[in-house]
Amino acid sequence: MQHVPPPTPQISIIQHLVSAYKIWHEFLPHVQGDARYTLGIKIDNLLIESADMMYSANYASQGKKLPYLKQAARRLDLAKFFLEVFWEIKGLDGDKYAALSERLFEIGKMLGGWIRQTASKETPASK
Repeated sequence: MQHVPPPTPQISIIQHLVSAYKIWHEFLPHVQGDARYTLGIKIDNLLIESADMMYSANYASQGKKLPYLKQAARRLDLAKFFLEVFWEIKGLDGDKYAALSERLFEIGKMLGGWIRQTASKETPASK
């Protein structure tokens, strides 16, 4: 069986998330105090889990993509929520928060489009 690469648009979303994660990963070691080991780790895990769900959706058969995508969106939304809390408690300065939150917002828009596209392709029999 020959390996067929996944469609480009979905890989693009995953690449954007990986890029955002790299930025986050640069910030995290410089966070002082308990926030690094509480909210910092929570955000880190949510970003990784979101990438995991997107990657899984990318390789899932057409009728099985949507649950993965919805879980990815939920985790991404939680990461954005906790990132805002992290910023509010001064775990992250405004410039770093803006750089990361803008990227996560764009990824969310892309993910929403992927969800809509996938949902429109599902037939009533596959739901």
